[in-house]
Amino acid sequence: MREEPRLRVAAFRPDDDRLDDAVELIESLGADPVPDPMLAIEPATADDAEATGRQVTPRSDADYVVLTSKTGVELAAEAGWDAGEATVCAIGDSTAEALHEAGYGVDIIPAEYSSTGLVETLSGAVAGARVEVARSDHGSAVLTDGLEAAGAYVHETVLYRLVRPEGSGESAELAASGDLDAALFTSSLTVEHFLDAAADLGLREAVIDGLNEATVAAIGQPTRETAEDAGISVDVVPDQADFEALACEAIEAAAPTHHE
Repeated sequence: MREEPRLRVAAFRPDDDRLDDAVELIESLGADPVPDPMLAIEPATADDAEATGRQVTPRSDADYVVLTSKTGVELAAEAGWDAGEATVCAIGDSTAEALHEAGYGVDIIPAEYSSTGLVETLSGAVAGARVEVARSDHGSAVLTDGLEAAGAYVHETVLYRLVRPEGSGESAELAASGDLDAALFTSSLTVEHFLDAAADLGLREAVIDGLNEATVAAIGQPTRETAEDAGISVDVVPDQADFEALACEAIEAAAPTHHE
């Protein structure tokens, strides 16, 4: 009996342990990973602080401090950030785990791992409070606007920039040729950088057509909306906003229709 060919599944995580974990997970699910990082991290520096007049480490005098990613936690810890008496909020288990590993306490994790989920969790508690949001330069305004609407005094610190790595785009070429079975988008920015890579290759329209013949998975509604606004049909948005759920549901959705 001829063996069924394996699914080709693209992952766009930063080229660190997150991409390694993604590759391992996809392989464990019986698919062939296509690791194609669409995000590279550039930490904010003292030069950035001097140029912009803004901090590059979280404030230490806030009532609430919000960390949104493992990267943000690691950079804050490296800078010697002291949480003091602040209520520390983490969006998601991976962020909370990073905080614990760095020696910080975690007071609040929203049930829904998203900016909207955290706003809903804090909305009845932050009126008149100072809330520090420490994250990347591409953080969603949903979080800061929502907290301000709840009556908080919000300060945002940019800990790092997210840029597109040089040489990205292998998955775009596969999508354009009809050889990509699933794509796992973890943020709006991964969608945007993927399409930028496709455009640089002169393949944007062919890539969108190819994705629309594949299974496309997105973490959260903002990521879904970004993809759909670009003409990409999204097939999977897991209830749990983490990569494992994203990969499992996407591969399960792609497998029944996968034929040579």
